[in-house]
Amino acid sequence: MALGRIVHYAVDAVLVSTVVAGIRRSSGFALDTTLIPDPTMRSFADRFLGVGETIFDIATATSVNSEYFKKDSRK
Repeated sequence: MALGRIVHYAVDAVLVSTVVAGIRRSSGFALDTTLIPDPTMRSFADRFLGVGETIFDIATATSVNSEYFKKDSRK
């Protein structure tokens, strides 16, 4: 029970981090981690956001190489 809950929260955290990475990539706006005064928490936030960037890169590479996705020509 407890392990399932921990995994669930971890997956939720990765999804939030990935959404933030997508926002940064599409709009150019990023969270300013320099406003976090504690260096340990700032490092944790940077690593947390880095995980989202990695997952976003993997999802992008997968969709580019997949036959099920095509580039939208409306842009």
